[in-house]
Amino acid sequence: MNETKKLGLGSVVSVSVGLVIATSCLVSLGQGAGTIGVTFIVAMVIALALNLTTIASLSELNALMPNTTGGLAQYTMAGLGPFPTLISMVGGYLICNVLSCGVEASIFAYAMAETFSFIPIPSIAWSLIMTVLIMIVNLYGVDMFAKIQDLVSYLLIGSMAILGIIGMIGMGTGAKVSQPYVIDTNFGDIVSMTAVAFWLFIGAEYALPISKDVKNAKRNVPLGMMLGLGIICVVQSIMVLGFHNYIPWKELLNSPAPHLLYGERLLGNVGKVWMTLVGALAVVSTQNSTANGLSRICQGMAGMNMLPQIFAKTNKHDVPWFGVVIISAAIGFFAWMSDSSSDGISFFILVGSVFWMVSYILAHVDVLVLRRRLPKAPRTFKVPGGPILPLIGIAGTVFMILNISTDPAERNMIWLVTGVTLLALAVYAVFWIKYKMRRPVFKHVPLNEVMAMENKMYGKIRRARGVWK
Repeated sequence: MNETKKLGLGSVVSVSVGLVIATSCLVSLGQGAGTIGVTFIVAMVIALALNLTTIASLSELNALMPNTTGGLAQYTMAGLGPFPTLISMVGGYLICNVLSCGVEASIFAYAMAETFSFIPIPSIAWSLIMTVLIMIVNLYGVDMFAKIQDLVSYLLIGSMAILGIIGMIGMGTGAKVSQPYVIDTNFGDIVSMTAVAFWLFIGAEYALPISKDVKNAKRNVPLGMMLGLGIICVVQSIMVLGFHNYIPWKELLNSPAPHLLYGERLLGNVGKVWMTLVGALAVVSTQNSTANGLSRICQGMAGMNMLPQIFAKTNKHDVPWFGVVIISAAIGFFAWMSDSSSDGISFFILVGSVFWMVSYILAHVDVLVLRRRLPKAPRTFKVPGGPILPLIGIAGTVFMILNISTDPAERNMIWLVTGVTLLALAVYAVFWIKYKMRRPVFKHVPLNEVMAMENKMYGKIRRARGVWK
């Protein structure tokens, strides 16, 4: 047995939980529960089931192309070609992550301004100060928060579980409220809220890169990600029941920081400070990971000639400086756009959800295409039931996009923003692939060539031969 494979099932579960849970999830949780009451738990279970189909599809793709660092980019390159790859990576991954990180920064700023109101600075200043500090730290190549990221994740989900249980059994020090458990019993309305619940379960697939270091990866990687999502569903369901006892549904719906409101109503100032500090650590950790990780991904995409070469250039600390600066600036922009506004935060979360949903649809399509093209290729894991689960995943995700908001005006605006962005990306992709990568726009890349792209010599050779500009 390979001695480097030391990680077990528990490690995969903890990684999955840590990468999924975030303070922005609590905004979606508050929006959903505040709209229909505890029946939002039903919508959460449906969204969980759909996300489990995606985890299964991504596990099969990882089994077909193990040890690849690009993940969905390489799966889609082999399955569908460079055009959808570029759109899904820039739109469904880079933009979505920067947008969601900006929302996280906005929630952090609101919480800090509320808790430390005696400091006379506007809430957006908290976001900008943190963003600039983390940018500088990353430019110097110091990943100062890497060692506490797991701890922060445990603190956040542990705090959610403890506070949720205290609220659910009515043992808080705050005043309980009397209100109905259910606001809306219409099953159609409940199902339409799955689009809001979707945000609670995205990101578990980020555990895939550790699969090469996991014992019995065939079983433990898919199972660990699925168990992680299940744990999150249970904890957040407990939180909804706690919300019912201590926060009026309408106040919950309109709060830009439900975790802060809940902590205060449940345990007074102690609960408020508790959730502020844990949330702050979580946001700092998330933003640091985003600035560091996305800049490296952009560097890798530039190495594949999918982004301008300036993203590949490094400073004297071996840091891809341009990516760090651009990503930090974009995070600051989205934080400013959603500053202290529950509507703005909710809107950007839903826009990010659509981008992520598109990438998940492509993952299911990749599975179906590669099964047909490479039926005999070895796979250590295969989605059971033939094409049924990927097709259910595609249909369910399309349904969520079509029902991304219960407000028709907001839904149309979300479609407009994502549609215009995807159209702009499509124009960029056609130009870039044709004239810079010099590839057929819609022709898939052979699997062995995609695997070869992992080697830095691949790009050097193509440039030396004049294939790439």
